[in-house]
Amino acid sequence: MVEKSTARSQRGHAGRAPPVTTDLVRTLEHVTTEKPARVAEERVWTVPNAISFLRLALIPVFAWLIVAEHDAAAVVVVAVAGFTDWADGYIARRFGQTSRLGQMLDPAADRLYILVTLIGLAYRDIIPWWLLVVIVARELVLAGTIPVLLRHGYGTLPVHMAGKAGTFCLMYAFPLLLLSSAPGALGAAASTAGWAIALWGVGLYWFACLLYLEQVAWIVRRDRRAASPA
Repeated sequence: MVEKSTARSQRGHAGRAPPVTTDLVRTLEHVTTEKPARVAEERVWTVPNAISFLRLALIPVFAWLIVAEHDAAAVVVVAVAGFTDWADGYIARRFGQTSRLGQMLDPAADRLYILVTLIGLAYRDIIPWWLLVVIVARELVLAGTIPVLLRHGYGTLPVHMAGKAGTFCLMYAFPLLLLSSAPGALGAAASTAGWAIALWGVGLYWFACLLYLEQVAWIVRRDRRAASPA
């Protein structure tokens, strides 16, 4: 009797698929979600990337406008650049068009605008050269962490909120400093507001740098502990 019921059970199960285990479900979910995510990250031709390329293309125009002292046009260009900086990030998040290229282009464009503006304003004696040195020194310090991160299997660190806030301050302080050369009350007000925002931006810029350095040090310490024998 037992043998018959066992045989009947075996025949009943023979026509059915074996139960799917939890581990297999997780594996299938990982495979089906990881590949589209990787493809999305490797996309090049997206709307946010096109906006970032446009912002990069405006940098030589912006540099020429500053040197040629077409200040009003330069302010318009940097305002457009600031708007596109917000727009490409919003579109990427809202419509799922984030990509690895976009994550590199966006901060690169911001840094180039800041550098070009600093050089142009220092060339015209609107700002002192020490401000250029302070900001470029921060970039050199962060550039020195890249070989360390690559040696430990990491790429560049994600942008910190303090770094974003510092970049925002600098991007909006420099047009005001550019307008500080205007005569009368407009120039005086632009100079006061521009320097206040610029100094806040420099402080946040270096604060973010210290946070990045702390993250790099934590990665190095963790990997050393993992490599050391117990």
